[in-house]
Amino acid sequence: MPKNGSQRTVNVFHCELYSLYCADAFEWLSKRPRNSIHAVVTDPPYGLLEYTEPELMKMKRGRGGVWRIPPAFDGAKRRPLPRFTVLRERDKFALKQFFRKFADSALPALVPGAHVFIATNPLVSHLVYGPMIEAGFEPRGEIIRVVHRLRGGDRPKNAHQEFTDVSVLPRSCWEPWGLFRKPCDGRVQDNLRKWQTGGLRRISAEEPFRDLIYSLPTRSREHAIAPHPSLKPQHFLRQVVRASLPLGEGVILDPFMGSGSTIAAAAALGLKSIGIETVQEYFSLAVQAVPRLIPFDKETPNGAKPRLRPIRTPA
Repeated sequence: MPKNGSQRTVNVFHCELYSLYCADAFEWLSKRPRNSIHAVVTDPPYGLLEYTEPELMKMKRGRGGVWRIPPAFDGAKRRPLPRFTVLRERDKFALKQFFRKFADSALPALVPGAHVFIATNPLVSHLVYGPMIEAGFEPRGEIIRVVHRLRGGDRPKNAHQEFTDVSVLPRSCWEPWGLFRKPCDGRVQDNLRKWQTGGLRRISAEEPFRDLIYSLPTRSREHAIAPHPSLKPQHFLRQVVRASLPLGEGVILDPFMGSGSTIAAAAALGLKSIGIETVQEYFSLAVQAVPRLIPFDKETPNGAKPRLRPIRTPA
């Protein structure tokens, strides 16, 4: 503890099931040993522009910038949403460069056969998928998260009374998650034996994992625990992280963890994970939110709750 009594900033937090780092994801990946990560599940800052410091400040103030600050609706205050329609050509180019850099950084750290799940948006997914494939990842389809939420379907701005029967965009009822795989080391069965990866874990012996998942919006109780603008619900994330490790073995990485919802989903199922977040505010939020999200609604398989004793590391 410093002499002035202020608390030392913590940039690393370890538990038995997960580790959290406040760091740049690309720098962290460059130092990660080869073939040491078994899956990636992440919701990255795929708009890039909206997560810059000036735009985050505008979002918090509730006016200006690229964040759409929706009005109260049916007596409920709606949360800010990014407007991807405002991306300029240079923003789109930067987005492609960002994902090419991510793909090039992640590929060496992943074991052969490792799957990557990336949350995206119908307006920008084509800018995300191309760089991943060009870097050497195999496209394995999309996971469609079906979720009915109040997004899109608005009338023309400042002309809504003139064009009452016109919507600028359809109301969004689904969210695509790109699915990619690092090429296997031989046949899938050989890869499973050697690296514990290459496939997706089935829901049961009779039921395979599907690419269509019905999902409720993130509930207010989850937002109260982890108030992040892009928080995904535990109900959905637990299905994805479970599928990402076909034998239930290995380490899941979320290189853009935000408030740690992916990490909490993995820990709730007794799976090991690593989360990285570059924004100190969100990293600190994740340290507090993850253990509170883990018991949310559901215990781990067989009713056993994971042990979460912090592991002390040298300062």
